[in-house]
Parts: sequence; structure tokens; C-alpha cells
Amino acid sequence: MRKGIHPAYRPVVFRDRAADYAFLTRSTMTSERTIEWEDGNTYPVVDVEVSNVSHPFYTGTARVLDTAGRVERFERRYGKRGGA
Repeated sequence: MRKGIHPAYRPVVFRDRAADYAFLTRSTMTSERTIEWEDGNTYPVVDVEVSNVSHPFYTGTARVLDTAGRVERFERRYGKRGGA
């Protein structure tokens, strides 16, 4: 790699506010805010909206969509068509 063109790669804490979960990893992200981690060191913290702890795919709690109601509304609006 060429020197001087890459951003600094350092430890950063990512915090999922929805699930009240945080994890420490390495990243090039920067932040003005900091947090004191479990090891006693201070790291920059980046707040994220979704992580593996709060995402429905990983938690298995997918939202149920009202597809039946949408189909019925479509059929009412445009009429039910018979098969050929």
C-alpha cells in the first residue's frame, strides 16, 4: 500500500441506540464523541440505527405485512379477473 493516502485505521466503538448494544472493532470512521470502554480506554463512538442485534433478519422477528388487505383492495378497485 502507498503511504500517506489511506485514512487511519484504529479501534472504534459502534453503538446501536435501538438495542442498547455496543461493540468495539477497528475502523476508519471518525467521530467527535468518545466513550470510555470496559477496558478503561477512551475510544471514538459512532451511533448506528441498525445492527445485528436489532435487525429483524438476525433476530427472527420479521414484521407481518397486511398483504391480504392490499390484495382485496386491488380486487375491489380493478375487479377480479378470471383465469383463462
